[in-house]
Amino acid sequence: MSSRSVAPELTAERLQTMHAQGYVLLRGVLNARQVAELRTAIDALRPQHWDYSGLVDHYKCVFNRDPLWLPYLDPPGVIELAEACLGADCHVIGQTAWRCHPGFIGADLHLDYLAMALPTTLLADPSFLLPMQICTAQLYLNDIDADLCPTLVIPGSHRAGRPPIEGESQWQGLAPQPVLCHAGDALFLRSELWHAGSRNRTPDRTRYLLQVHYGRRMVAQKFSPYLAFHFNPHVLAACTPRQRRLLGEHEAAEYD
Repeated sequence: MSSRSVAPELTAERLQTMHAQGYVLLRGVLNARQVAELRTAIDALRPQHWDYSGLVDHYKCVFNRDPLWLPYLDPPGVIELAEACLGADCHVIGQTAWRCHPGFIGADLHLDYLAMALPTTLLADPSFLLPMQICTAQLYLNDIDADLCPTLVIPGSHRAGRPPIEGESQWQGLAPQPVLCHAGDALFLRSELWHAGSRNRTPDRTRYLLQVHYGRRMVAQKFSPYLAFHFNPHVLAACTPRQRRLLGEHEAAEYD
């Protein structure tokens, strides 16, 4: 992974978009070589622990399988935004690889995590910035068109203060919008945003996706199978200092 950095002014602009829209599309996070490397690596994965396969192949904690995955914990542009949203001591709570095959159904409109319910009057106040607790980077490894499982998002819906109810298909008159993008682009979204997964309507294409989930320091890491989880020593030996922090090597703080 390149050591290139992102201008602080660009990260600040993206942070404001996260507060206003709940998501931001980052263009060109990965180059063609990295996209090809990740697709090959996903094809080589085999289910472990709580992984599953079928119309969708879902592999958890892939960072722990090989050092190859480590640079994708903190790609330039993504990590600066994660730290701006969640604090300089944020960490990774999961890294998941997906293959969505033809016929894959997707997921209904939902949010990932709501820390607490707040008064709608507060959420409607544009001067109130709702703090973020968890964010996800979705690294797309295909060109995403309307037929290949585009992620659907409702801009601003992180200020709904609640999850969508069953059958609800819009928020404040806004319907979900497809995120159409290129291989190597990344969708960065906060956990309160209403979003959905859509179908793979293609006859012969599989969507490849790598997700990295980031949380504030006090948000628990989700490393299944939990009590039986052990760090791969070869992975730890290959980590940079920032990657070790992202995997949980924090300075001592409250509750440690």
